[in-house]
Amino acid sequence: MKSTEATTDAKNIDQTKPEAQQQEGESLGQRAIRRLMKRKFTLICFGIVMSYVLIAILGYVGLLPDFQARVGESYEAPSLAIAKILGTDVFGRSILYKILVGTQTAMTIGVLVTLISIPLGILFGSLAGFYGGKVDAAVMWVYTVLSSIPNILLLIGISYALGRGLASICVAMGAVGWVGLCRLIRGEVMKHKNLEYVLAVRLLGASDMRIMFRHILPNVVHLGIISASLTMLGAIKFEVILTYIGVGIQNGASWGTMVADAGGELINGIWWPLLGVSFAMFLILYALNVVGDALRDALDPKLVD
Repeated sequence: MKSTEATTDAKNIDQTKPEAQQQEGESLGQRAIRRLMKRKFTLICFGIVMSYVLIAILGYVGLLPDFQARVGESYEAPSLAIAKILGTDVFGRSILYKILVGTQTAMTIGVLVTLISIPLGILFGSLAGFYGGKVDAAVMWVYTVLSSIPNILLLIGISYALGRGLASICVAMGAVGWVGLCRLIRGEVMKHKNLEYVLAVRLLGASDMRIMFRHILPNVVHLGIISASLTMLGAIKFEVILTYIGVGIQNGASWGTMVADAGGELINGIWWPLLGVSFAMFLILYALNVVGDALRDALDPKLVD
């Protein structure tokens, strides 16, 4: 009886060895994918984000419907027709088509601002934390000055200086959006540069750039991942705010324009334009939050399965 149990235990151990060995030998990216695949709700939210990105791509290749085309009477309530499923505006244009074009604008701003601010935050934070001294003092002075000015006022000032429009909004948000990530990266790099694994590779003759970007950065990059999702959230919301107060998108459809127009429409009982754009904003912002948190957990090398 005992020999049978021992044989069974030995088989179970043998069966678990390959899986354990596979997990130990997998890369950070492979482990992140494996962790993400276990979260079904995260995959659904990721699909929502990718659907918004796909809508933006379709807009750039000219496959989105013309939002300026008249599809019905003024302020028709929602109906079963595809073009009128969210109703029409004062000119008889489809609210759904306007939201789709606004999605293109929102995703463009979110992606461009993220591509500007995240690399800046990682670069300046890494340099400040690794070298310290005058480099650290210079970076701290810059982000202290930027932090001392309210973001909305700084964004308005840069937008007016560069000219109102999509490009100026992206540059303005990217120029101020790296500060928070820079602080996080700086603190983590300062902590990691004195750890044993960094001292070991330094003794082996590794250069500063190799130590910083090959050995330290993979251990702090998860901060950039979560900051990327928050940056996209902030960019989408600030675009709506700037457009609402008149310094954002001037030509074309945007969620900010729709929100600005909805104020007068609600007084007259026209609720469907605001409901449609609010739901579109809520869906992408919630999905980005869920995906950002999941990516942070999946890419954090300190977390174990």
